[in-house]
Amino acid sequence: MPASPASPQDTQERWRLVRGHLNQHRYDLTELAVQEPAEGQVIPGTRLIARRHWIPESPVPLERVQLNWQGDAPAVPIDGSGPELDGTRPLRDDGTSYTYYADAVGDLARPRLFENRSCYRLLDVRTGQDGPTLTFGRGHYFDVINICEAAAHEFAAATLSTSGEAVPHPDLTPFRSAVGDPTDLARRPVMAATSTLTIRHDRRKGTAEFVLHWRDPDKVASGGGLYQVMPVGMFQSSHDASWNEANDFDLWRSIARELSEELLGDSEDYGSATAPIDYAAWPLMKSLDQARQDGTLHVYWLGLGMDPLTFVTDMLTVAVFDSELFDDTFRKIVATNDEGHRVQMEDGSGHAVGIPFRADQIDRLTRNEPMQPAGAALLRLAWQHRDALLRI
Repeated sequence: MPASPASPQDTQERWRLVRGHLNQHRYDLTELAVQEPAEGQVIPGTRLIARRHWIPESPVPLERVQLNWQGDAPAVPIDGSGPELDGTRPLRDDGTSYTYYADAVGDLARPRLFENRSCYRLLDVRTGQDGPTLTFGRGHYFDVINICEAAAHEFAAATLSTSGEAVPHPDLTPFRSAVGDPTDLARRPVMAATSTLTIRHDRRKGTAEFVLHWRDPDKVASGGGLYQVMPVGMFQSSHDASWNEANDFDLWRSIARELSEELLGDSEDYGSATAPIDYAAWPLMKSLDQARQDGTLHVYWLGLGMDPLTFVTDMLTVAVFDSELFDDTFRKIVATNDEGHRVQMEDGSGHAVGIPFRADQIDRLTRNEPMQPAGAALLRLAWQHRDALLRI
């Protein structure tokens, strides 16, 4: 006799089991996913996928990164609603299938932060003699959930149905097969996060340290249970009100807001629902801008890449603070925030705010600890370019 069709409750239970497995084993699944054949190359020494021209040979001062605005972005073949994703979408209580993966997350495993905000969608990356040029259009955050988290869910489900020790056969991952080359920006909507390695450089002592984050899977919809550099945030406007689209379309402004939110625990509400942010009058921004002019803060672009498990895209940046500036700016640095907690090490002085920027610590984190590929790649690249970043 043919098997009885699964009930909505059965499909939801199975979906939760796979989602739980994904959140508990992201690091191991990523180690497996990076072995999948891919047209994009893996950055040497990391697990991040990138096209060759996405990673510059040396750090690029952030002011030399040019942004182009296209507005309404073209349609793509893969939008997260196709039949290839049927296996990642359970049934609703009424027996109908969820249309998008984000709908299921919202109903069955909703994290603390879960809002379909407008984002800047990455459309093109070009390199020139002076620096890269990035073209963006309009997109939405749930594109990350509907495609990236769904792709990871499919991979996790496939490993559960096999031994989990080998890359699943493509027949078990039809959506990943449909995506094809994850670095093809015309194939799917790509929302990019800005991942910033924040370094405190003590020139007098000749030492440096960086802040490290642990992302709480109960608070975030993507990348939970892993270590990551901080701050990290989607490249998006501060609010969906139309006047913010152009005003916030700036990498440095995005990084500054994330520094405020993640390191100082400040609110994400900038009042921009009623008026655009006056960045020139914002005390933190004024201080940081002056520091960049004075040479006590340097911000660099190290490229961009994609997570092999989720296809999540991160733009890789580094902010190097002189120790006096860091200590003054982040006197009230927080231990926990809306996305997780800051990782601290006891150095015997009681003054450490992060992890020593040393080869042994970078090797430990990038080889032995469950760290997001973007963060691990940032650490590897930053260490490779440490003389330029620390201006030694």
